[in-house]
Amino acid sequence: MIPLYNNIDFQNAKSQTLLLIKCEFCNKSFHVTKRDIKVLFNREKRFKRNISKYCSIECQTNATKKQIKCSCTNCNNEFYKKQSEITKNNFCSQSCFGHYNNKHKTTGTRRSKLETWLEQQLTFLYPTLEIHYNKIETINAELDIYIPSLNVAFELNGIFHYEPIFGQDKLDKTKNNDNRKFQACNENLISLCIIDTSQQKYFKESSSLKYLNIITNIINDRIAFL
Repeated sequence: MIPLYNNIDFQNAKSQTLLLIKCEFCNKSFHVTKRDIKVLFNREKRFKRNISKYCSIECQTNATKKQIKCSCTNCNNEFYKKQSEITKNNFCSQSCFGHYNNKHKTTGTRRSKLETWLEQQLTFLYPTLEIHYNKIETINAELDIYIPSLNVAFELNGIFHYEPIFGQDKLDKTKNNDNRKFQACNENLISLCIIDTSQQKYFKESSSLKYLNIITNIINDRIAFL
């Protein structure tokens, strides 16, 4: 609590008199009764009533989480974020991250819209987690999503992995390649999670959320386990 009153004001004030103080998190000025200020300094009751230190529940929550103020790289709006999650570029929402990424992307469009969208969401949700997308170095074959620190990878298999859209020979080659990836991951102690996306005929965020939830649930479980 940062008092904006002097000792004389405090001594002359009655129990319900409002005194001006400053929020310890956002520095906004607000009023609190003399009674609540005295409660704050009473050690026996300090942890039962904490209303005098912060101007709002939001500030109290942010202070507890040790969040700091930063600016969105896309829209410049100010917001709070955990210090451990601060990176070179910070975004106030998934929408801002998507807009910025689309404006500054340096790769082509060989990947599906679902893969591109998932990369945007995962980068936003796990800004400090190293995630590889469509790299071949690990098993000498392309993995859609690979997280080295968690020893887990994800393959997004669409309709071409299950039905002979381009003929049986093409389907057989695709299945053989899928089997080689699975074996290579086992040899490198990587858990390969196959996600069947064949039901998605065309990309929509609403229908893509279930695939994102599958991936984030597995990531969160592994993080919690480690």
